[in-house]
Amino acid sequence: MHAFRYVVLSILISSSIRVQAQDPLRFDQEVKKLIAGDTAITRKKLILFTGSSSIRFWGDIKKYYPQYNVVNRGFGGSQMSDLVYYTDKLILPYNPERIFIYEGDNDLAAGKKPEEILAGADSILKSIRTHLSKKVPVFFISPKPSLARWKLKDQYILYNKILKDWIGYQKNVTYIDMWTPLLNEEGYPKKGIFIEDGLHLNSQGYLIWARVIEPYLR
Repeated sequence: MHAFRYVVLSILISSSIRVQAQDPLRFDQEVKKLIAGDTAITRKKLILFTGSSSIRFWGDIKKYYPQYNVVNRGFGGSQMSDLVYYTDKLILPYNPERIFIYEGDNDLAAGKKPEEILAGADSILKSIRTHLSKKVPVFFISPKPSLARWKLKDQYILYNKILKDWIGYQKNVTYIDMWTPLLNEEGYPKKGIFIEDGLHLNSQGYLIWARVIEPYLR
């Protein structure tokens, strides 16, 4: 409870002074290419995935969920602040039935504080609630563990706890734990689920992701 109160206070303090750590326009061309393919999308019962490169690299997401109308709008090595900037292009126009968001991984690696990241999540959620149905389910996927960023383990654990606490006070918002399923019995990132960079998932890693997320698609 104390952590949640601290975050709420931080959000209130920072809401009017949020500063983009990096220029979101660095993703402008990539976003334009993404939305250029929108004419091929069926809008009925659309399930939208967006966020950073862990979503972007999940290029064959439709293969995992053939029975659902899913679309991938992950972009670059984005941070939560970037998705704040592109919410009106990558989320709102689709009027999705469900929204899955994966951000925070790159934010933590860039040294951002949990309350700063959460302020972005709060801004995105407010945009969704303002422009779409207040009942549309929104799912925040927790930042995952990885070999490349294991030295930041404590920061990830803290952020995931605070994110979960915050979500507990929101309506029609769900926290998806992607930290625990990717750890082995000793509490370290599983081997054989990452590509060479030790950060992004391979097909075996995405298979775990798919199994964890699948119940939330129903």
